[in-house]
Amino acid sequence: MPDTPRRPVSRTRRPTESKTSPPPSGKGATGSDGSGERLQKVLAARGIASRRAAEEIIKAGRVKVNGQVVREMGVKVNPERDNILVDNKQLARPRMRYIILHKPSGYITTTSDERGRWTVMELVDVQERIVPVGRLDRDTEGLLLMTNDGEVAHRVMHPRYGIQKEYHALVSPLPDREAVRALSAGIELRDERGQIERTAPAVVSLLPVKHGEQWIRIVISEGRKRQVRRMLEAVGCEVQKLVRVRLGPLVLTGIPKGAWRELTPGERRELFVALKLNDPEMPAEERE
Repeated sequence: MPDTPRRPVSRTRRPTESKTSPPPSGKGATGSDGSGERLQKVLAARGIASRRAAEEIIKAGRVKVNGQVVREMGVKVNPERDNILVDNKQLARPRMRYIILHKPSGYITTTSDERGRWTVMELVDVQERIVPVGRLDRDTEGLLLMTNDGEVAHRVMHPRYGIQKEYHALVSPLPDREAVRALSAGIELRDERGQIERTAPAVVSLLPVKHGEQWIRIVISEGRKRQVRRMLEAVGCEVQKLVRVRLGPLVLTGIPKGAWRELTPGERRELFVALKLNDPEMPAEERE
């Protein structure tokens, strides 16, 4: 598995510009509850064909879902529960992908955007359908995990598993002792519904001066919307730059801005241990 950083898929447009066109790149199925993903999308994600070619395969009657031929577009399936055959061959399980992206400023962390803004999906080019795990603000840079493993994504984001997220922030002015004490103990923030909630305790410290700039380090185990920025704003600090440098055992070291790479076997193992999951690629005798 390669672990060298990959460069962005395309750098031909400025990230602040709106796109006028996307980059190159229903009905319930029989026996399904009507939820899930469109059949042609599932076929494309499993490497059967492109989305358009998958539609032609469906129209030709070459696909069966739970024993019945499906020819209609828009049929939704659950690839984990439904039995899907293409040319009477079982649909192969997708390769699990675990990717670190060094997100640059100017990209939003979502799979698509109706306003035509740049998304992180345009920086990573893989055959499987992956999604970003959690969110980084448009102006926030740093480590973003992307995967098609739903359980890993769930556990990384759920505060129950206590996955730490470490940020380095350039702020003005620097927080005084009282502000650091408040950030460390927890800050009261108002959510989108207007309700007041207190953040969990954080680890806050000053970093060594670098290139004449004084940064601060903040480690949290939650993932509320714009949490670090809102915490700093609450104690009177304006955030000039914010970078996430660590997510659990994963660190950003060695990945250029805008580039990505697969997790190394060691990183993947450490991540699964932190999430209390058994890695299917780990030998059975080494599992807990």
